[in-house]
Amino acid sequence: MPAPTDDSPRVLTVLTVNTHKGFTSFNRRFMLHDLRAALRGAAPDVVFLQEVLGEHQAHAERHPAAWPALSQYEFLADTLWSDFAYGRNAVYPAGHHGNAILSRYPIDRYENHDVSVDGHEGRGLLHCVLRVPGSAPVHAICVHLGLRERHRGQQLNRLCELIGRDVPADEPLLIAGDFNDWRLTADRLMASCGTQEVFTTRVGRPARTFPARWPWLRLDRIYVRNVRDWRPVPLASRVWSRLSDHVPISAEIAL
Repeated sequence: MPAPTDDSPRVLTVLTVNTHKGFTSFNRRFMLHDLRAALRGAAPDVVFLQEVLGEHQAHAERHPAAWPALSQYEFLADTLWSDFAYGRNAVYPAGHHGNAILSRYPIDRYENHDVSVDGHEGRGLLHCVLRVPGSAPVHAICVHLGLRERHRGQQLNRLCELIGRDVPADEPLLIAGDFNDWRLTADRLMASCGTQEVFTTRVGRPARTFPARWPWLRLDRIYVRNVRDWRPVPLASRVWSRLSDHVPISAEIAL
């Protein structure tokens, strides 16, 4: 997809990854510094993060030399992404974690929507509105859905309600995150609120993202609405397979 000229659409690169709180699978190694380096190397315009820690005193005490003084999302944003937003989803005695969005463009406003079901698994939808030059307001929603299919169905319905209520039909919409959709039912439900998945529409099915070492399940997604065009962006699997329990997915999206 070519770089935009004055009269061509602006192209955003987006990336989504479940950070697993900065650890590899089974919490074997703390990899947040390597994850930041990989994100900087990929240099997307907008990053959607799930399971990012706002605070965790026990982990900080266990890894004193490597643990950042800032929250994980601030540490990952560094100097490359000037704006960021965090939505706290799960709270426990040692701290809390949730979703975050990092953006090269100003975040004019954001709101986190709690979509936890029956007190199980703190889950949320983080909705940001980005100010991108040459574009109408761009809506970005970071998603982390539950492990139970019944819960995911309710959460997808609430996502569609949020879109219908808070996202004007004539403004670009980007939705990305960990849908935990191993049964591959989300595309049908998401089509009912007018969105399309970038990998499904281009290669026939969502990308394999879990487990990171040998990706088999297609859990992570990028959905779009009211954009001109999109294409999946391949990422170096050798770099990403050791940084979390999920591998990220990325796409270029022409507004």
